[in-house]
Amino acid sequence: MHIGQFVLPNRFMVAPMAGVTDRPFRQLCRRLGAGHAVSEMVTSRPDLWKTLKTSRRANHDGEPGPIAVQIAGTEPAMMAQAAIYNVERGAQIIDINMGCPAKKVCNKWAGSALMQDEALALSIVEAVVSACAPLQVPVTLKMRTGWCQSHRNAVDIARAAEAAGVQMVAVHGRTREQGYRGEAEYDTVRAVKAALRIPVVANGDIDTPEKARDVLLATGADAVMVGRAAQGQPWIFRHMVHFLATGTHLAQPLVAEVRRLLLDHLDDHYSLYGTHIGLLSARKHIGWYVRCLPGGDDFADHMNRLTDCAAQTAAVAGFFDLLGQHMDRLPAPETRRRAGSMAEHTEAAQ
Repeated sequence: MHIGQFVLPNRFMVAPMAGVTDRPFRQLCRRLGAGHAVSEMVTSRPDLWKTLKTSRRANHDGEPGPIAVQIAGTEPAMMAQAAIYNVERGAQIIDINMGCPAKKVCNKWAGSALMQDEALALSIVEAVVSACAPLQVPVTLKMRTGWCQSHRNAVDIARAAEAAGVQMVAVHGRTREQGYRGEAEYDTVRAVKAALRIPVVANGDIDTPEKARDVLLATGADAVMVGRAAQGQPWIFRHMVHFLATGTHLAQPLVAEVRRLLLDHLDDHYSLYGTHIGLLSARKHIGWYVRCLPGGDDFADHMNRLTDCAAQTAAVAGFFDLLGQHMDRLPAPETRRRAGSMAEHTEAAQ
């Protein structure tokens, strides 16, 4: 799997997710088997580059390469300028956001809204590629199947993007109109792959090793991109790598390992955001880790009332210490979907 001159270690990628794929989360996913990780989208507006929010999103301290940064906007010249700005701060790959369905993004005609205006979308792609080519920085594109059911134009845009010099295309198998509702479809991804010579990545509802295998086979895609399924279980990537290589499943992670991973994640998270914002923004990550574990709902309610990082860390350590008294490993995924009490899970195991 190549993106320009970069050779990736495998075909499993972390999808860019606003408010999620910050540097600590990307590094954790890479550590647990992801072959590539793309940053949260960074605005193309120069007046916002000095804000704390944007500076955190552009922080790549200690991050292994290739460093990929996603940019979002609606003006070709501004997007080209944003690409250069991020390359100067460490980006080695620039990804163009044409897939975000959020209203606050689409209402400004950015993200997947660009798919309604193919001429503008192509102008942005051409401007960004022209800015990055002299620096030998590959440009990639993430998009949806189209704006709505009656206007699926992913193949047309992908062809134009390839002709303009884009070196990889990722397609989420939903329209912007769908948001994250319903099921992703992969026929459009297959059509895009058939139309292009550059690598194509399938995205949407890829949440198990079997699903990753099936989507790769059904679409002919070169890689898959995992988003929401990695929230709270970043080890999903090593499970996918192992399953595609051997056809067998890895055992679920040890409770002690998950305890260590989450505590390390929190430490890195606090170092990036500081104690106040770090405390608040860590809550969603902790909630994802425990949401399907026995006692997880009650713990999440308790954890959300804590007011300092030390207490939050101690609560997480205590929760997993108690869980470890009842089980060595996390429950299997199908078991985790119904979270009961620890006693219920102990009885089921016996």
